[in-house]
Amino acid sequence: QVHLVESGGGLVQAGGSLRLSCAASGRTFTGFTMAWFRQAPGKEREFVAGIRWTSGNTYYADSVKGRFTTSRDNARNTVYLQMNSLKSADTAVYYCAARLGVGERTTANDFAYWGQGTQVTVSS
Repeated sequence: QVHLVESGGGLVQAGGSLRLSCAASGRTFTGFTMAWFRQAPGKEREFVAGIRWTSGNTYYADSVKGRFTTSRDNARNTVYLQMNSLKSADTAVYYCAARLGVGERTTANDFAYWGQGTQVTVSS
């Protein structure tokens, strides 16, 4: 059973930074893609960033390119999302997700495993 647990959310001022962590367990993640999604009140869940577990290759939504960086520490089975230059529009619940496959998928339904989410609130 794959388990994903997010942490690191909180309240931050616009222009500030925050780092989220996703602790993954339950199996070997070779061949997996890990990703971050977010969902703001009244909006659909949207893709934020993805990373191939083995190669470390990343891909991002246009809305966060240049501001957010995702990385992973294979030895610690942990994925990170470093968020810089935060805006009010970044306010959302952030979720860690995983799927078996290396394609650059951006649709939530393609990801079989999900964490519980962590709230990020950016004040103006």
